Amino acid sequence: MTVRTDEWPPQPETTTTSTAGESSGMCSPPSESALPVVVFFHGGGFAYLSASSASYDAACRRIARHAAAAVVSVDYRRSLEHRFPAAYDDGFAALRFLDDASNHPLSLDGSRCFLAGDSASGNIAHHVARRYALSPSSFRTVRLASLITIQPFFGGEARTPSALRLDGAPVVSTDWMWRAFLPPGADRTHEACDAGMSSPAAAAGVVDAPQFPPVTVVVGGYDPLQDWQRRYCGALRAKGKEVTLLEYPNAIHAFYLFPEFKDAKDLMLKIRDIVAGSGRSA
Repeated sequence: MTVRTDEWPPQPETTTTSTAGESSGMCSPPSESALPVVVFFHGGGFAYLSASSASYDAACRRIARHAAAAVVSVDYRRSLEHRFPAAYDDGFAALRFLDDASNHPLSLDGSRCFLAGDSASGNIAHHVARRYALSPSSFRTVRLASLITIQPFFGGEARTPSALRLDGAPVVSTDWMWRAFLPPGADRTHEACDAGMSSPAAAAGVVDAPQFPPVTVVVGGYDPLQDWQRRYCGALRAKGKEVTLLEYPNAIHAFYLFPEFKDAKDLMLKIRDIVAGSGRSA
């Protein structure tokens, strides 16, 4: 374990662990008691970036510091080499890893476990939560308190009003991302894309699944993906799930990675409140 002291206030301590051949970084603030744990997935369209990318490493440290929580950043397998469901498998494996206290050096409170991610990783976090909700009794210590999806990536073939209005916004081709991630031959009705959870496969783990956690959905007003995010939020509510919508009208996609932005600072405080409230937004 190494201690980063290159910024003030000092950064949380970090360590690197591995499970199923994939590495995960863990950072945590000093604590004499068991810490809540945030399992974090980095964005990048299922294909780009990693848990060690500078922007995501810094974001995880900010979350750990603000929320007084251990943050496990999962370096899941990426497409094209690893298509659906590899990233979901790795996310679920991270929960299994945390469920065994002998796997990690810190004192963690598994009953206060949060899933979080942005963009494609908001999608991953959602699907990991679904899997958990299908078999919660198979976990000894881990209990999902909340799901935090920051501008999650869903979508079909149709161009939504927000995508048309914000055409040319700096987002890499989402069509290519889905082609690279989905199984060969699959189209955008696939369960991975389905913001409305309209098929039985997409609804499994949400409908008739009481252990599917409360959800916070973060939406930015200058994000071309926002209409799909609102559809996701509406579908969860229609299925009787507890949902909080956090809207930032002037925010671009991935805004929270820029700590100098006022909205980014506000979201960190909101995440702090969610963790302090054991899953529910203040």
